[in-house]
Amino acid sequence: MNNKMDFAYQAVYRYLLRLINEQPGDSTTRLPSLRQLAKRLRVSISTVQSAYTLLEKEGRVRSVAKSGYFALAAAMDVDVGLDSGNADLLESLYCAARRSGMLLWGHDEPWLLKSMDASLLAMERELLRHCPRPFDPAFQPFGDIELRTALAARYTVSTQRCWLPENVYIGADLCGMLSIVLEALQLRGATVLVMAPCSWRVLRLLQAFAIRVLEVPLETGGAVNLPALDQALLSEPVGLVLVPSLLNCAQGSCLPLHNQQGLAELLNRYRVWVLEDDSHGELTYELPEQHLRHLIDPERLIIIGTFAQMLGSEAPFGYLLCQHWARQCQQQLLLRAFALPVLRQKALARLYGNGTVDQHLAQLRPILERKMLSLANLLEHRLGQTLHFEMPRGGAVIWANSVQSVDMQQVFRLLLQRRIVIAPGQLFSLQGRYRQHLRISYAIDWSEDVVAAVDTLGEALHQARCH
Repeated sequence: MNNKMDFAYQAVYRYLLRLINEQPGDSTTRLPSLRQLAKRLRVSISTVQSAYTLLEKEGRVRSVAKSGYFALAAAMDVDVGLDSGNADLLESLYCAARRSGMLLWGHDEPWLLKSMDASLLAMERELLRHCPRPFDPAFQPFGDIELRTALAARYTVSTQRCWLPENVYIGADLCGMLSIVLEALQLRGATVLVMAPCSWRVLRLLQAFAIRVLEVPLETGGAVNLPALDQALLSEPVGLVLVPSLLNCAQGSCLPLHNQQGLAELLNRYRVWVLEDDSHGELTYELPEQHLRHLIDPERLIIIGTFAQMLGSEAPFGYLLCQHWARQCQQQLLLRAFALPVLRQKALARLYGNGTVDQHLAQLRPILERKMLSLANLLEHRLGQTLHFEMPRGGAVIWANSVQSVDMQQVFRLLLQRRIVIAPGQLFSLQGRYRQHLRISYAIDWSEDVVAAVDTLGEALHQARCH
């Protein structure tokens, strides 16, 4: 085979390999025929045949007479990238999570225990019956006014702390709204302070904006170390402080009431922009007396959130509330031109307006708490000498640390081989923290053998001990 043919054959091989890796991994996924692939990639049929032959020898595909080629499940290469830093570790996690038959034990998706997908779709059908003609097709770059009105009302608590629809913006998702904040405040290359552990999605997005990230680690019980925060704000040119509304999604802890007051006083004194992430604010087991946002200078306050964590995958939209930089925010939204389905936004607004969302949350919170207690009891009973953790105050995850020194990446690797995906603690820091921690979820399919999963975790922790 000449060099040109060798290059074409390798290119087809790599293309097919990527295609196979995106498949669920069973033998029922049909791959393109020789003729289809030759036409698609503009190569000869013999070149495609060579690539398929090699994949068949490797056990990645099988050929069926008169039917074509089918993808085969392959053993996961769990070692790829695991020694190269957090970014590759995250890539390995996402790659494993896409494979069928995995127990996603490190994800944060509370709605899996009870979603509002059915209610949302039913409301859409009802709206269509009563309004058979299409809704106003006019472009709404800031989101549907009915949903913006519903959110403004939900966040209003007094005449001093009130929001209007003009202060509310709807976007594609949470990361989209965070991107708008970073662009509007011109924070590319600037310094942002976060409370650690912090969501890996947030950390990676900040990295993508070439932002210098400062981390203030939360103390036991979820309190912010105020002297450390004071020193950071005094010595660093911080452009934005990102704080949870109440519940830290990484570890399920809540800001104590006394700590909120001191935190707000510091942030107000330094007149720094405050971005409150309220994605999990309504998932605490006990309703709070107040939120941090009620204490922050409204001229320096921005709130972002998403419906997805509380309501389900059919409500992926993110939202943003701000009162004092409307022009910059609107410019960024116009540039992005989010084309969001009006019907779904209106259905969400109606569910907020008629009390369905409140009823849903009132049912979801105790379900989450019961599952948390079940998993916590299992961990305490079977791994009490191995893992230490604080009882979560809400959300869907338990943040635990190994009592003995372990290689948590090896734990991650060993569990992947048993088709279990955890979230190693180092994903939640850019500064090398939490290498002895892991996050595991209780918003999972409890028809699985959870006891066996806990025992498997114990075995992995034992095998990965550092000597």
